[in-house]
Amino acid sequence: MSKLPLSFYQKEDVVVVAKQLLGKLLFTNINGKLTGGIITETEAYDGVVDKACHAYGGRNTNRTATMFLNGGITYVYLCYGIHHLLNAVSGKEGNPQAVLIRAIEPTVGVEIMLQRRKMEKLAPRITAGPGALSQALGIDKNLNAKDFLSNEIWIEDAKAYEDEKIVATTRIGVAYAQEHALWPFRFYIKGNKYVSKPNS
Repeated sequence: MSKLPLSFYQKEDVVVVAKQLLGKLLFTNINGKLTGGIITETEAYDGVVDKACHAYGGRNTNRTATMFLNGGITYVYLCYGIHHLLNAVSGKEGNPQAVLIRAIEPTVGVEIMLQRRKMEKLAPRITAGPGALSQALGIDKNLNAKDFLSNEIWIEDAKAYEDEKIVATTRIGVAYAQEHALWPFRFYIKGNKYVSKPNS
């Protein structure tokens, strides 16, 4: 498979990018350890107009500066001081949109992921949820602001999912965003067990 071109990420509609990332293949290669799998769950964050987005209202800080660049690079940040979360910056320069990668179905380097997650055997919690996903793939701040054509982190093309195979629901952990918390901006592959709770 070939890596997704940067133009894939630079579409103006972050919801389209979030849905089209489902089924694509996310990989990391850290110190020669290749791990990855099928993207099963994403969340869209719609830049300055989205109260749930770090860059709401145009907030451009050291942390969010990456989001203001052209789509096709990583935005990795620390959540609650514990979990690193991986986002794909989307849209055009100056429009700080991003897609949070929430879960993958592991396909490559499962043994390495089990070690990183301190798990004995494979279970959905290995990569279901953005913190678990980053731990399993060895993602931390060192991978912030990398473009998705790098040899450390990349996404490969694969078949897209039809709308009827995708569940659209509200995002997780964004109650502070008031009415924007109700936007159906979380997407996951229907019936896939490698999806964070709640799932249908």
